[in-house]
Amino acid sequence: MNLATQELKPVYQEMAEKVKLYGVEVSPFVCRVKYALNLKGVNYEFIQEDLDNKSPDLLKYNPVLKNVPVLRLLHNGNPISESLVIIEYIDDVWKGVPIMPKDAYEKAQARFWAKFFVDKCHPAIFKAIGSHGEKQDVAEAHEHLQFLENELNVKGSKFFGGDNMGLIDICATFIGYWVGAAEEALGIEVVTKDKFPKVIEWAHNCINCQVVKDDLPSRESLIAYYTRRFGKA
Repeated sequence: MNLATQELKPVYQEMAEKVKLYGVEVSPFVCRVKYALNLKGVNYEFIQEDLDNKSPDLLKYNPVLKNVPVLRLLHNGNPISESLVIIEYIDDVWKGVPIMPKDAYEKAQARFWAKFFVDKCHPAIFKAIGSHGEKQDVAEAHEHLQFLENELNVKGSKFFGGDNMGLIDICATFIGYWVGAAEEALGIEVVTKDKFPKVIEWAHNCINCQVVKDDLPSRESLIAYYTRRFGKA
């Protein structure tokens, strides 16, 4: 049985150690952590933050960056911040569906592509959205996305690492869900199927995994968010 395609509903196990996740519902960074916790069957409590009025707990547990997500372990109170760091920690600590490959080279590749997505693709796409699809900004986003398109063509698999959802696939949910909501809210096109068919197919596979679908924010809330943040008066 293929454990990580998530076409079968996962069994959410009650864990002896409960954790708290501080975040905001519409954040793709926070949702990444939710998906990793779901993959492992970890029982957690979600604490909704107001980033315009940050809670004392958030400032206490992430005093350096003062942002979300933050994962806090209740047995010792230790906090962990930054989504990719948290995801790798979750994979190291809890058994269940592996998020990172076991092979050292494949693990390094997963980290490389996840970092490329987080450092290059995500900011470029967000910039293109924020500029309402300005030609030069869309071109920059497309330049980065083409690397992913080419790599997915070479791999020819359902997920980036093969048949199982892993680290970069968790990141891809931004393309599969958040971008579409932003495009609808602002009446623009940034990531199109004609230019990036493999990327669109891949992102679609990721958001249709049960562990992701269970914790996607409502499309209406995302459309409202992008309308408030980038809508023209």
